[in-house]
Amino acid sequence: MSQANTGNGTPESDYSKQTVRGKGMRTGYTTGACAASSAKAAITALLTGNPVNQITIRLPIGRDVEFTMNRCEWIDRTPGSEKVLCSVIKDGGDDPDATHGAEICATVSIGPATEEGVTITSGVGVGIVTFPGTGIPVGQPAVTRVPRRMIIESTLEAARAHGLAADKGIVVELSVPTGEEVAKKTTNARLGVIGGISILGSTGVVQPYSTAAWRASVNLAIDVAATNNLSHMILSTGLQSEAFTKNHLDLPDMAYVGVGIFSGAAMKRCVTRGIKRATHVGMVGKFSKMAMGYFVTHVAGNKVDTEFLAGLAGQCGASKELQKEMAATSSGRHFGEVALANNQLALFTLMSQMVCDESHKLLGDDADKLIVDAMCFDFDGTLLGHASTSPDGIPLTSSSGASSIG
Repeated sequence: MSQANTGNGTPESDYSKQTVRGKGMRTGYTTGACAASSAKAAITALLTGNPVNQITIRLPIGRDVEFTMNRCEWIDRTPGSEKVLCSVIKDGGDDPDATHGAEICATVSIGPATEEGVTITSGVGVGIVTFPGTGIPVGQPAVTRVPRRMIIESTLEAARAHGLAADKGIVVELSVPTGEEVAKKTTNARLGVIGGISILGSTGVVQPYSTAAWRASVNLAIDVAATNNLSHMILSTGLQSEAFTKNHLDLPDMAYVGVGIFSGAAMKRCVTRGIKRATHVGMVGKFSKMAMGYFVTHVAGNKVDTEFLAGLAGQCGASKELQKEMAATSSGRHFGEVALANNQLALFTLMSQMVCDESHKLLGDDADKLIVDAMCFDFDGTLLGHASTSPDGIPLTSSSGASSIG
């Protein structure tokens, strides 16, 4: 459920309370963080009877952030049926994505108690999942795991603080007035998310997506590591993969660089700066592209080829019937779920080896200057497959249960 990188020129001053700065570029906040803050403000207003202008939430990265409300209004004042809507204007920071400037709304009401305490529903402009493989049950609002947790925890925190009875539950309806139009700029429809955008974000913070700036930041991270005599870099395609890798490799934080779509450029920079080893870490979608020789892996440039992945499964013994089912999957994640359900683990090792081989092809005459590893994870942090151009494999921490994997 990736969202395209298109800005709408909204001036920074409009969202000054909702921006953080780092490494020279202005970051912003995810749709998930905006939704959580809107929901918390709405339940606060509902229980206190007073409008809310600012609200503070805790981001998954452990930072408290204050959001300014765009709207806080009563939708229904009927006793027993009160509803309050609060909203935040989403700021994607510098060079923002398609949702930059969108109004992220939460309409909150009191309902029957539930196991989680909070029921999340979708209104106008928030998509509904219609295909498996997104990590969200079919038929549910397109709210990914971390934002869902943020919304529930933030809302319950306010509800407890303002005395909501234990036998009452909370209903949070998320909506984005421009969501259906914004969704046309994303890959949601291809992934089976229909009717609007997805509520996303694993950290709560949006990092700038300027390609020139991002590539420069990758180069800088590698330069700093080389200057500090590090010989092994971790080239992660995302924050989750980086976190998972830390359970397996004992390296300083300086060794980790979020290369995103610039895996190839990062490898070449490692060679230039004398780094001796680079380990690609990522998930099925990005790894499938790298295994095909694509090292600029933005989804807009080359989508996940599930027929290619099904072919790898065939090389590892999958039946023709299973290959057909795999080829028809809607995303890398969906493919991975089907593969795991059918115990097709060998294909992840094969794919990882192809990532290593294609990396050395890309480096050409410089291939002998860089050991390349690959570690492929699922969305829960399980190491699905791994490979290395070194005959000694990948060095693991003792806590991983082995000294190396190859």
